Formats: sequence, C-alpha cells, structure tokens
Amino acid sequence: VQLQASGGGLVQAGGYLRLSCAASGDTFSTSAIGWFRQAPGKEREFVAAISWNGRHRDYIDSVRGRFTISRDKTDHTVYLQIDDLKPEDTAVYYCAVKWGSFFSDRGTSSSYNYWGQGTQVTVSS
Repeated sequence: VQLQASGGGLVQAGGYLRLSCAASGDTFSTSAIGWFRQAPGKEREFVAAISWNGRHRDYIDSVRGRFTISRDKTDHTVYLQIDDLKPEDTAVYYCAVKWGSFFSDRGTSSSYNYWGQGTQVTVSS
C-alpha cells in the first residue's frame, strides 16, 4: 500500500482546507484509515479515523465539529475536511492505513501499518 497525502497549505484562522489521502493497493478498501498530526516539538497525535466501509468515524475532542473525515471507494481516497482552522491546528498531517479492527486502538499510531509522507498545514492568526 502506498499513500499520498496532499491539500495542505497556509491559511488564516477561520479558514478551511480539504486534505486528501490517495491510496494504491488492494487492502485500502478493506482497511480503516486514520489521520494524525505532528506539531513542531510535539508528539504525533491522533486526529480522526474512518472504518473500512465509512460507517464509523471518530475524532479527538479538540477537532470534533470542525473536522470531517470521509472516504470515496471509487477513487481510493480518504478526505479530511477542516473548517474553522485555528493556529493550534498547525502541524504536519499524516494519513495511515490500519489493517486491524477500527474498534480497537484506532487512536494509537503503532496500530497503523502504512503511512503517507505528510502534508503541512499552517494557520496564521
């Protein structure tokens, strides 16, 4: 599986971005997908995840209501819509494939099997 994250950029607070995670490989359509982010000097943190069929989603509390994760099976892409961006959202955002169940350890980076290269999101105040 190969993942390509894109869509990051420099935006003002209150703005929006749509991140994309394009995947190749047979296991993408049967795998949960997660988004993580890492700010300078901080550990990588879980942001959102979606189950293989798109029926289940999860978010960290700090982004709930502003971030929306979705997936399109036809083009093997997972999206992260980010609205009302805040300076604290500034980070490199990574997408990752999880072969195991969506319902176990989806917030733990070590539970994911493949990672994309990341896309930078910078929010100015």
